[in-house]
Amino acid sequence: MSYEAAVAVMIGAAVLVLGAMVFAWRRRLRRDSGLHAPLGVPEHADVLSRHEVLYVATTRHDQPLERLTIRPLAYRARGEAVITDRGLALSLDGSPTVFLASNRLVAVDRATVAIDRVVEPGGLVRVVWQVDESTRVDSYLRVVSGDPTHVITELQRLCAAPETGASS
Repeated sequence: MSYEAAVAVMIGAAVLVLGAMVFAWRRRLRRDSGLHAPLGVPEHADVLSRHEVLYVATTRHDQPLERLTIRPLAYRARGEAVITDRGLALSLDGSPTVFLASNRLVAVDRATVAIDRVVEPGGLVRVVWQVDESTRVDSYLRVVSGDPTHVITELQRLCAAPETGASS
């Protein structure tokens, strides 16, 4: 086989692989189009703390390798996690603010692996929350500024807190 033929085969293979990736991602977007993260922060929420975070992914509950494309949490992003007396606000670069009211928060703990990301033991904060009555998901954050243990403790208090009348 000539050099030109080998280059053509390699380019063809690369185009096929990229096409399959685009097809698979669009199919995933269609599959998860019915799932939406709650947007907007309640008017009278008191800020308890702010932390710079890297948003990693949202996955099916207890399936850290099965990414969900819940809008606007479909892509990794840098941003800020704001813990309020009513829940967790995620202000991610280029996206509207997602607000997980305390009545949606189920659990918060540490994780080591999420889709395409492995970190030191306990390097990720896993936030388990309800998208709707029948769908529970895990969102993974990497705390850049602040103590991850402090973030987890504050969020665990919110999970256990009685509902304060915040809208979801």
